[in-house]
Amino acid sequence: MGKSMIEKYLEKTEFKSYEDFIENYRVKVPENFNFGFDIVDGWANIEPKKKALVWCDDHEGKEDFTFSDISRKSNQIANLLCGAGIKKGDMVLLVLRRRYEYWLTAVALHKMGAVLIPGSVQLTSKDIDYRVGAADIKAIISINDDEVAEQIEQGTLNFPQVKKYILGERSGFVNFTDEYKKQSEIFERSTGYNVIKSTDMLLVYFTSGTTGMPKMVAHDHTYPLGHITTAKYWQQVRENSLHMTVSDSGWAKFGWGKIYGQWIAGAAIMAYDMDKFIPDKLLKTIEKYKVTTFCAPPTMYRYFIKEDLSKYDLSCVKHASIAGEPLNPEVFNKFYEATGLKVYEGFGQSESSVFLANFQWFETIPGSTGKPSPLYDIDLVDEDGNSVAVGEEGEIVIKNLNNAVGLFKGYFEHGKIDKSCFEGGVYHTGDVAWRDIAGYFRFVGRTDDVIKCSGYRIGPFEVESAVLEHQSVLECAVTAYPDEVRGQVVKATIVLAKGFFPSDKLVKEIQDHVKNITAPYKYPRVIEFVEELPKTLGGKIKRAQIRHQNEKEANEKNSIMSMLK
Repeated sequence: MGKSMIEKYLEKTEFKSYEDFIENYRVKVPENFNFGFDIVDGWANIEPKKKALVWCDDHEGKEDFTFSDISRKSNQIANLLCGAGIKKGDMVLLVLRRRYEYWLTAVALHKMGAVLIPGSVQLTSKDIDYRVGAADIKAIISINDDEVAEQIEQGTLNFPQVKKYILGERSGFVNFTDEYKKQSEIFERSTGYNVIKSTDMLLVYFTSGTTGMPKMVAHDHTYPLGHITTAKYWQQVRENSLHMTVSDSGWAKFGWGKIYGQWIAGAAIMAYDMDKFIPDKLLKTIEKYKVTTFCAPPTMYRYFIKEDLSKYDLSCVKHASIAGEPLNPEVFNKFYEATGLKVYEGFGQSESSVFLANFQWFETIPGSTGKPSPLYDIDLVDEDGNSVAVGEEGEIVIKNLNNAVGLFKGYFEHGKIDKSCFEGGVYHTGDVAWRDIAGYFRFVGRTDDVIKCSGYRIGPFEVESAVLEHQSVLECAVTAYPDEVRGQVVKATIVLAKGFFPSDKLVKEIQDHVKNITAPYKYPRVIEFVEELPKTLGGKIKRAQIRHQNEKEANEKNSIMSMLK
C-alpha cells in the first residue's frame, strides 16, 4: 500500500545507483494536490487502522493516533475554524510546541486552504505583534502556558480582531480543546471556484536573517511532495516504521521530519513532547518505543557521545541522520564507534526541502554534507556568479527553478509574494561550500560566518571540528572577532565537558591543539569559556548573536583605549 501511495507522485520509486536517482527521479504534481485530503484521508481510506502518530511527554501522557483519527479530528477542527470565519487564504499562527494538536490542526488548515504559520513558544509579545501585523494573522492557537499566553495577550493588544484559542480553559481565550470536539467529523473538499490548487499558499515560515526583521518564506501546496526526497531517500523511512525527528513545531525542521514526507511514505511519527532536552530521557524514549529511523541536530549527538551509550539498547534504530548544522567528524566517529550507526548528514533551508544529503548509494564521509538532491540543479559560484572549480569555495545556488519541487515561491510581503530573490532564474542560498573531485560537498558556513583574517578566508566549521577533538570541549562556536591589525581574528566560544575548568593553561593547550590539526593561521586567538551557547529551540547555535556581542565588546574596548590615549 505504501508503495502505491508513493507511486502516485513519483514516476519511479526504486533506483540502482545515485546516477540513476539523479537522472530518473521525477515528482508528479497534481493540479489540486492537498496533503490533508490526498495523504491523510487517503491513508485513512486505504488502511483505516494504520498508525500515524505515537505521542508522549514527560508527565506520563501518551496518545496514539491512526490516520483515521487524524482525519476525523482534523475535520472537527476545520469545522470549528470555518464556523469562526476563517477561510481560504487566511493566516493562522500555531504555538503548540510538540503537542499532538499541532498535527491535527495543521492538517485541518491544509484542508481548509488556510495558511499555516508555525510559531515558537519563545516568541515575545514584540515578535507576535510583528507577525500579526506583517502577515495579517486572523487567529492564534496556543498551548496553555502562563508565559506563552501572556506574550500572546500583550502581542495582540493592537489587533483585538485576532481570534485567540488555547488548549484548555483560560480567560480571554476560546477553549480550543472543548470546542473542536463538539464539531462534526465530516468536512467536504472544496470544489468549483473555491477549490484549493497546488499553487495556493500552504504555509509561511518566519525566518531570521543576519539583519532586519524576519522574512516570510512562502510555500505552496506542492511543498509536502518535495519532502518525499527528505523522508524516503535521505532519512530512509519505510512504511509502518517509526520515525523520530527532534524538533519543536515552530521550526521548519518539523516540516522536514515530523509530518509531510514521512506520512506520504506511510511511516508513523514518534513525537516526544519533552520539557527540556535531557540526553538520558531522550535515549530511553528511543529505546522504549523502538524508534527505527532517527534525526536530530548535531548538538544532541555531541551530548550523546558524552553519555555511556552502552547503557541503552539502540538496536531498533536502523538509520540516523542530522540536519541544521554540519556534523563534526569527531562526533560522527565517536557515535559510530559506540552504536555502529553512521550519521547521514543532510542540508537545506526553511526555503527548501533537503538539497544536499548523504544518500544510500554512496559511502558517507565524515564532515561531508553529501551530494545534491535530484530535485535541485545545484552549483557553486563566485561573487560574479561564475561556477568555481573543484576544491574552491563558492556560494551554493539553485538553477533551473521551474522543476524545483519543494523550493519556496518567494518571500511574502505586503500581501503578495515577492519573487525578486529569483532574479536571473537563480536562487542564492547565502551558504558557502566547496566540492571535492568525487562530488562530495563540504560546508564552510554562511557568507556572513566566513572569517577574513589577514587576507585569509577561514571557514568556522573546520576550526570548530578541530577544537571539538580536544577532550575538554563539549560544544564550540567559532566566530569572527574584530581586530584592528588583522581585520578579524578567530574566536572560539567554548562549553567545557564535565571535570574541566577554565584556565590560561587550558587556553594555550586548546590553541596548540588546533595548530597541530589545521593550518596554524586558523587557530583561535580569542577563547571564551561559557556555561552554555545561545541556541534556537531547533538546536542551532546562534552565531550571529555571538558575532554581535563580539563587535559590541570590541567597540567598547576601542573606546576605552581611545580615552586612555
